[in-house]
Amino acid sequence: MNESYSGVWFVQFFVILTYAIINLKTKPMHVNRRNFLRQSIASAAGMAAASMLPADLFGQDLHNTSRPDEIILKPAKHSLPKDSIRFSVIGLNHSHINGMVSSLIKGGGEIVAVYSKEPELLPGFIKLYPNIKVAKSAEEILDDNSIQLVASAAIPVDRAPLGMRVMQSGKDFMTDKPGIITFAQFEEVKKVQKKTNRIYSIMYSERLGSPASVQAGDLVKAGAIGKVVQTVGLGPHRMTPNTRPNWFFDPELAGGVLCDIGSHQCDQFLFYTDSKQAEVNFSQIGNFSTFKYPKYQDFGDMSVRSSHATGYIRIDWFTPNGLATWGDGRTFILGTEGYIEMRKYIDIAGRPGGNHLFLVNQKETKYYNCSEVNMPYGEQLVSDVVNRTETAMSQDHCFLATELALTAQKMAFKLNG
Repeated sequence: MNESYSGVWFVQFFVILTYAIINLKTKPMHVNRRNFLRQSIASAAGMAAASMLPADLFGQDLHNTSRPDEIILKPAKHSLPKDSIRFSVIGLNHSHINGMVSSLIKGGGEIVAVYSKEPELLPGFIKLYPNIKVAKSAEEILDDNSIQLVASAAIPVDRAPLGMRVMQSGKDFMTDKPGIITFAQFEEVKKVQKKTNRIYSIMYSERLGSPASVQAGDLVKAGAIGKVVQTVGLGPHRMTPNTRPNWFFDPELAGGVLCDIGSHQCDQFLFYTDSKQAEVNFSQIGNFSTFKYPKYQDFGDMSVRSSHATGYIRIDWFTPNGLATWGDGRTFILGTEGYIEMRKYIDIAGRPGGNHLFLVNQKETKYYNCSEVNMPYGEQLVSDVVNRTETAMSQDHCFLATELALTAQKMAFKLNG
């Protein structure tokens, strides 16, 4: 007999025999002790015999919970960008501008000048780009015909008016989200964009600036999970009021929770489901804990659908201090042949860093470390500026993601906090 099996048999027999002796002492006197002992020994023998049978005989492998195959994606060989542009920055009110500028530079852009209405915001930016020219006005940049694109992370309410001026000056525009915060702005921006045929690009960074999101797009395109039928996007954030300017808490200046952060998730729904048209089913907003700012919304959720897919979106500002980062952002993509889960910024199961992706389909279960996946948005946008193409994001897609977010914000049922 195999030593491991004999060891198991002995332990099980000893445990059962001990249990039987204890019970003999506690059982009422009328119990037949001989029968009880006989049954206990038989049970021990049965358990020992069962331990020597193949484990899968009992169907334990039907729901195997062993660790998935782990794949650490290596940086793909990447040639230098083919195209180049000169670009400048107007508006430094959100730190997202740093990621935007970095993507453009990596994609072939040359940063030329910066202008900020708030001079106190300039030193930190200039430290990152010490050779940049500080313009005295926005007009100085708009009148420079050598500038091909303007990037902005101005106060949200100012982004659409600036974008229209940029396009009317013959330049393309790249803005932080939300790029448009009212339907009045939306209609005007669409008119100017159509008339000038310039690019109005909103950087939905939770997809365009996320290596895991890029990898998910590649897997979906390759058919790894079949036809996508639903996305679930969760966008939790940590509330730190002392680090936020006053405009952040005013929906008339910042757009509201669904208009702002919700636009990320609307973009992802359209992209992963390949939806060209969509509508909002329902939406809700509330202020549950940020009572110092009554107009602010610290929670929002919504549902969207196209003719072939659905999506659920939840946004909140309730990330607890016990989490090691600002938010446990998750995206789930359900297909007819499998599903994908992204843990973009942290894996609370213990894997270090961010950009974790899990793939489950009919063939396999895999984990991807996506930290080194290339993000092509900056290079694609530079190429689009030069070649008048739409490889980074179509204008229709950009506007539809914003329209969904604006619609959800406008129609939202107000929950009592």
